[in-house]
Amino acid sequence: MAKRLWAKHLASTTQFRRGAVLVVALATATGAAVYAGATGAGAESTPTIGQVQSQVNSLQAKMDKIDEQYDAANQNYSSAQSRLAQVNKEATSAQARYDAARDQLAQVAVSLYENSSQTSILGLLNAGDPTTVLSQASLVIEVAGAHNEEATQFLTTAQELASIRDQRQRTEQGMAEIRAQLTAQKTSLNKLLSTSQATLDSLTAAQQEQVNASTVGGTGQTGTGQPGSTPVAYTGPTTTQADKAVAYAYAQIGKPYQWGATGPNSFDCSGLVMAAWASAGVDIPRDTYEQWAGLPHIPVSEMEPGDLIIYDGEGHVAMYVGDGYIIDAPHTGADVERIPYDTSWYVDNEDGVLQP
Repeated sequence: MAKRLWAKHLASTTQFRRGAVLVVALATATGAAVYAGATGAGAESTPTIGQVQSQVNSLQAKMDKIDEQYDAANQNYSSAQSRLAQVNKEATSAQARYDAARDQLAQVAVSLYENSSQTSILGLLNAGDPTTVLSQASLVIEVAGAHNEEATQFLTTAQELASIRDQRQRTEQGMAEIRAQLTAQKTSLNKLLSTSQATLDSLTAAQQEQVNASTVGGTGQTGTGQPGSTPVAYTGPTTTQADKAVAYAYAQIGKPYQWGATGPNSFDCSGLVMAAWASAGVDIPRDTYEQWAGLPHIPVSEMEPGDLIIYDGEGHVAMYVGDGYIIDAPHTGADVERIPYDTSWYVDNEDGVLQP
């Protein structure tokens, strides 16, 4: 069986999630059909099922692209939060050193000067802004006189504090930009999802089945091969890290897809495989693009349970779990499912195999 599956292996191009997308394409198709019927136009004006499926898959690719960009932006935001926390600790420490050096130099100024210079230097020292101090470095050196060591120490701490404050500002600005990206991506996805659901609701069950047959996760299976069936349980070994990752993936069957989610109650495609391998003690990149770039590529003939299969221009990922099956979190509106490796959309859109 394995040889038959490998023979069906194909490479592909670009893909994206279907939930919201499906509707946009079908709206165009069904709208055209209704219009043709109302006006008496010929059947040639109605898109074929193949044309609708092509439109759906193209829109799904856009959906997945937005989703993976959202994942990457979310990861960047988490990293920025960690960086900001570290910078804030460094800023607190630098502020303490700056205050101590300032107080020491202020004592020197008070003891040495009883003229207008004292007013100038004390005003500068009390300004609280290290960049202002640095702009008046010559005055600091002049007032310090023979106490050059104190002045140098003060200017050094001022430079350190100014640098850390600048890092903090840049980090906060970067976080604001990422938040704006996340908001825009959420808006785009939600609009597509709303349009998609409206279109799906306008189709007959037969029409939906025809379109779904050639789209990502189109089978609707939860594990035993029948829509709505009870999820299958993992009965394999749990000795290796790959075994543990596969066992985790099986345990998630039936949980809903949610873009940007990494568990424990819902997942997107890359979030599922990342969480599965994390449960086995292995860290892998968050989104499909980083997974494709960062993990070893292997021939399909060497694929083993736990390996990742990348699809549709690096926009989608599933896990091979052995015996000719994969586990996937396919799209909005679907659940994590186990489906045959040689399901048509997956065969037609396979990019390659990665080994975590």
